[in-house]
Amino acid sequence: MTDTGTATDGSPPRLPARGAGRWIERWDPEDTAFWAEHGRRIARRNLVLSILCEHIGFSVWSLWSVLVLFLGPEYGIDAAGKFFLVAVATLVGAVLRVPYTFAVARFGGRNWTVFSVALLLVPTAAAAFALRPGTPYPVFLLVAALAGVGGGNFASSMTNINSFYPLRKKGWALGLNAGGGNLGVPVVQLLGLLVIATAGASHPRLLLAVYLPLTVAAAVLAALFMDNLRPVRNDTGAARDAARDPHTWIVSLLYLGTFGSFIGYGFAFGLVLQTQFARTPLQAASLTFIGPLLGSLVRPVGGRLADRYGGARITLVNFAAMAAATGVVILASARHSLPVFLAGFVALFALSGLGNGSTYKMIPGIFHAKALAKGLTGAAAAAHGRRLSGAAMGLIGAVGALGGLGINLAFRQAFQAAGTGIPAFVAFLGCYALCSAVTWAVYLRRAAPTGPVRKPEASEPALAEV
Repeated sequence: MTDTGTATDGSPPRLPARGAGRWIERWDPEDTAFWAEHGRRIARRNLVLSILCEHIGFSVWSLWSVLVLFLGPEYGIDAAGKFFLVAVATLVGAVLRVPYTFAVARFGGRNWTVFSVALLLVPTAAAAFALRPGTPYPVFLLVAALAGVGGGNFASSMTNINSFYPLRKKGWALGLNAGGGNLGVPVVQLLGLLVIATAGASHPRLLLAVYLPLTVAAAVLAALFMDNLRPVRNDTGAARDAARDPHTWIVSLLYLGTFGSFIGYGFAFGLVLQTQFARTPLQAASLTFIGPLLGSLVRPVGGRLADRYGGARITLVNFAAMAAATGVVILASARHSLPVFLAGFVALFALSGLGNGSTYKMIPGIFHAKALAKGLTGAAAAAHGRRLSGAAMGLIGAVGALGGLGINLAFRQAFQAAGTGIPAFVAFLGCYALCSAVTWAVYLRRAAPTGPVRKPEASEPALAEV
């Protein structure tokens, strides 16, 4: 028997050969016997390759958070212009997450992964061509925008992996997938530090030369060893239904606070150090990777904690901690204390990664709870929740990435107007307070026992445990 397994009803599998595109006809991860015998092995293989491809996507998306450190005075670009280059890459990556989510159902997870990874060669090669003094600023804007295709990979990758795993495993699996992808941010920053420290700030193409062969290798591996799932193909109605559900947009706000912080701070950290604390490119590069590295590593922990204690509870505590860390950063900025600033900023990174994992775990939990509220049970409820949560993830991921755009634009405006990032951090503090209030009010609040106890309607989903 091949590792695509047999159907749960005992009928023989109807599976094409590899040459037909590696389509799996039946997939039921909620069936514990199927999962133990076949599903776990297939899902793990696809997860490992998905992490690799998403990792490279994140690295390409965040290239300009490193490349701006190479843009010395000879390029004639001020700090505001550099922040805008980073913001453009963030914006394009956020917008592309929506069509990338739908592409999985349209083309298949494996097929789209191969194409989207191969597409990363375009922004990498374009950056290698453009990085020279005298290149017009609009050309830099265009090349930075091309890097946004790497941001779209996250949405298709998460949607694809969400379909492979049972509900009880989603927090950990999605956390690993996203955390491994998020590691692309600190890895590209570490490689940038290595280039600056060894070859100097005038050789940015050495950094790009690393990613060209890696991208080709990842595309080939995905083509050879990943799978498409036939049951999730061509379900365009799922996206429409997910967009109509208010919880899609509520969780989008929460993810804007967590992932928006992670990617926004990751892109801006080096520029903030250069602008606010007068660090050299080498000094800035030697520090920028620390926060994104911690944030990426703890994302699976956030998912695992959410599996155990509930995503909403972990998310609420996390936003409160992010607000406290922001207060430390504001105080350190006012006193020009770099050590305290670094401690607070790194804490923000770690907390944003933790919140990324817990918030994303809420998505399948919410839609599964709503399926149960509709009267669905067992495999039908699981399939309904998987269908809507997969579609919602792309929309939520897109809004979350727009938070990164907001952070970079806020820093740009703050440094232009006040010469410091303090006004931006005050705005971020207000955002975390709002996200805390929404999490509590929608997912954790209990009705006060001031009147007769009302029995919940059958159609009301129980969301406190998501």
